[in-house]
Amino acid sequence: MSYFVRLGIILFLYMNFWFVVSLLIKRNDVADVAWGLGFVLLAWVSLFISETNSILGIIVTLFVTVWGLRLAWHVHSRNKGKTEDYRYLAWRKQWGKWFYLRSYAQVYMLQGKLLFLIALPVLVINNNLGGDVNILAMLGIVVWIIGFFFEVVGDSQLARFIKNKDNKGKLMTTGLWRYTRHPNYFGEVTLWWGVWLVALSVPYGWATVIGPLTITTLILKVSGIPMLEKKMTEHPDFAEYKKRTSVFIPWFRKNV
Repeated sequence: MSYFVRLGIILFLYMNFWFVVSLLIKRNDVADVAWGLGFVLLAWVSLFISETNSILGIIVTLFVTVWGLRLAWHVHSRNKGKTEDYRYLAWRKQWGKWFYLRSYAQVYMLQGKLLFLIALPVLVINNNLGGDVNILAMLGIVVWIIGFFFEVVGDSQLARFIKNKDNKGKLMTTGLWRYTRHPNYFGEVTLWWGVWLVALSVPYGWATVIGPLTITTLILKVSGIPMLEKKMTEHPDFAEYKKRTSVFIPWFRKNV
């Protein structure tokens, strides 16, 4: 059985496990916790079954582990003690009697496919003995660190802002959020482009560009920024914030 087929089967079983968990606890937003942990699982399993243990493989696997565990814990902490995320609550109403079937197909199975595509640079790196820590790989590591910084700091600043009772009803516009309306999303996209740059150091690594392209498209055009900004339009201060602040790439505020 080929390397990628084995990984695909493991991921399929993993997503089925989380679907069962969602049925037991009656919350589909556990899929968001499963997201980060799924990358950690694929990274370590791919490193183990490839038996290459290259320095680049170890580096990106550790990077993915730190990122995935941090993201899973962040999502869990954010959702703990609250009702199910508004996106999944809306789907419960929209899908009606087809809710369980569509949840399985459109949440868990689809997420598994997207996860596999995005993780491809890691999987290809881990399946190659070749690849030195050259200038291109070092550039990728630097880009990953920048992305991780924006995601972690952006999430942390927003969490502290929300916890402060004095900020109730206010819109987060300070810190990294002064320069981009979505620093955490910018960070996530950036760090995956960093992993792809590292993948350019191994044979056929360039072909895994589908990974960062997938996460970029998801966040910019599908389930990331569009859905969140639609919800943010309900806030009275959002129109002004939108005029003055870059939607994605960090930049100085406009004077309007």
